[in-house]
Amino acid sequence: METVRIEYLGSLRTECTHVKSGTKILTDAPTDNKGKGEFFSPTDLVATAYGACMVSLIGIYCQEHGLEYSKGTVSIEKIMESNPRRIGELKIVMDLTGNNWDEKTKKKIIHVAETCPVAKSVSPEILINLDIQF
Repeated sequence: METVRIEYLGSLRTECTHVKSGTKILTDAPTDNKGKGEFFSPTDLVATAYGACMVSLIGIYCQEHGLEYSKGTVSIEKIMESNPRRIGELKIVMDLTGNNWDEKTKKKIIHVAETCPVAKSVSPEILINLDIQF
């Protein structure tokens, strides 16, 4: 079954539709690659998926184990490489302060974040610099 439908709009832009919900995301090539940078670039979406997957999977873990999870933000810096052009590094800062987890739980949360499905799906050539703050 189709998950996503993507239409090229011209001028290095796409409209991406999540088929089940109808939610749409526009993409644009970044300014350093001939675009206007007015929307997420495809590689921005990879970085976004990485962070969203980690915090979502932490949420699933907490639900399954009866843990409160009320606070969490992620900030990601994407660093591009050239020859070939690709994501070279993701600098990820995850702020989970205020959830009042014990040390054992924090270690499990780190493991959950590091092994989310997106983390297991991206190229191992991408350097992941993950800083989780409790």
